[in-house]
Amino acid sequence: MTLRLHDTAAREIRDFVPLQPGIATVYLCGATVQGVPHIGHVRSGIAFDVLRRWLDYRGYDVRFVRNVTDIDDKILRKAAENGRPWWEWAATHERAFTRAYDALGVLPPSAEPRATGFVTQMVEYMDRLLERGHAYVADGNVYFDVQSLPDYGALSGHRLDDVHQGESAGTGKRDPRDFTLWKAAKPGEPSWPTPWGPGRPGWHLECSAMSTSLLGGEFDIHCGGMDLIFPHHENEIAQSHGAGDGFARYWLHNGWVTMAGEKMSKSLGNVVSIPAMLKKVRPVELRYYLGSAHYRSMLEYSDDALHEAAAGYRRIESFVRRVSERVGAVPVGQVNEAFAAALDDDLGVPAALAAAHNAVREGNTALESGDGAAAAAIAAQVRAMMGVLGTDPLDPHWNADGTDEAATAALDVLVGAELERRAAARAEKNWAVADEVRDRLAEAGVEVTDTPDGAQWALQRKD
Repeated sequence: MTLRLHDTAAREIRDFVPLQPGIATVYLCGATVQGVPHIGHVRSGIAFDVLRRWLDYRGYDVRFVRNVTDIDDKILRKAAENGRPWWEWAATHERAFTRAYDALGVLPPSAEPRATGFVTQMVEYMDRLLERGHAYVADGNVYFDVQSLPDYGALSGHRLDDVHQGESAGTGKRDPRDFTLWKAAKPGEPSWPTPWGPGRPGWHLECSAMSTSLLGGEFDIHCGGMDLIFPHHENEIAQSHGAGDGFARYWLHNGWVTMAGEKMSKSLGNVVSIPAMLKKVRPVELRYYLGSAHYRSMLEYSDDALHEAAAGYRRIESFVRRVSERVGAVPVGQVNEAFAAALDDDLGVPAALAAAHNAVREGNTALESGDGAAAAAIAAQVRAMMGVLGTDPLDPHWNADGTDEAATAALDVLVGAELERRAAARAEKNWAVADEVRDRLAEAGVEVTDTPDGAQWALQRKD
């Protein structure tokens, strides 16, 4: 099958045809490093990590760029409020984002450019826009003239009369709908020299400069959260087309993480930080939860939904580990047809997970019937499927947190023996023994959950 992706600009699902055969170039709008990352921030990282892994699995040479916005109004304001230098504030929170991505198994990008490292390219970009009549200088600021581009608003569907850029006030704008490419220097703020005076980048300019510098004037896929469609991505298109670049051929946007129906954001005060979340569940379980919904859908957060997803992941994990213990080493195999069809259909992760769980049920049946060869073949499939989703239970990454893998395996054997004794007692209707086993495990910090695939266990975690 051909990979098909929903292109926001076309408003339809399109066959993916890369600019260069065998190569996939992808740009993802990354973090504005103003504070501690929460699960709403990292959802796009996980969603498009799956895209990257699937492109890689399909044999593409993937060139994946994810930027860091390390200079903007929010960073300057937060740093000032906390009495810290702006560069220290940005660097501190950039490291926090890196730790969050690493903890959740998001692959490092091919390149991770910072806005402050591409000022020269931004100046060159503004030169091109000024020469082509799409930008103008006023009081040391440089603005983009939105009326100079006839297709402005095509991505978002905004009519020019309805445009509100929502940016901080500058001086000298000819039209309030114009947006800022470069901000004139203000006392006490960082600045860089330009032919039009010292200043600092506007938000939108950085992504056009970084993406085209690294991936070329035209590249395959541009990704980001749906909240970036306007004004950020609309303005990226405007300045890139205005400068003469073809820019992105496909636009992919992920939905928000919501709480009580509202987008998760710091301003609403309903954030759930990554460090706090990792006290509730393991990193692999959080990754599984955040990646389980279709990337374009909203993900409504609740503790119940989180723990339900974690239990679902443990069913997959338990099967793979049981096969490994009973049959021997489980290599990574190939995904099955149902899984491949689901991901080729606009990264349909929910259907792909259904295929994985169906395989686990078949594998458990084979394992219990004594057909170790069939169980091992299915487990190899499951490892491949979960690897594409970034949650392979046997991936060494998930034991990189200091956990002793041998100790974990030994604990699994011991708890498994107790659960078999409990299952035998339940079959004989010896409820006293069954309850005794469960209570003793609970006292040891082991939580037992009865599922259609048998009893599953996990170490209890305190919220």
